[in-house]
Amino acid sequence: MDVLYFAWVRERIGLPKEKIETSAATVNDLIAELRAREDRYEAAFADLSALRVALDQELSEFDSPLEGVREVAFFPPMTGG
Repeated sequence: MDVLYFAWVRERIGLPKEKIETSAATVNDLIAELRAREDRYEAAFADLSALRVALDQELSEFDSPLEGVREVAFFPPMTGG
């Protein structure tokens, strides 16, 4: 699956996107796998209250299942102005 990172998430990880092979059942499981990789992922996912997730471009929850999902995007909450 493709995993996309936006704004400060991308800055902390150092990549805009990557292709991931995962057996994660939920977004939370995927985050746990990513956090275990390296310190930069741990830093990016340290505070989930400061993050949002979209599955196949639809805003989702961290306990959402990943079955059949092709794209996961992580980004901070956006504010208009």
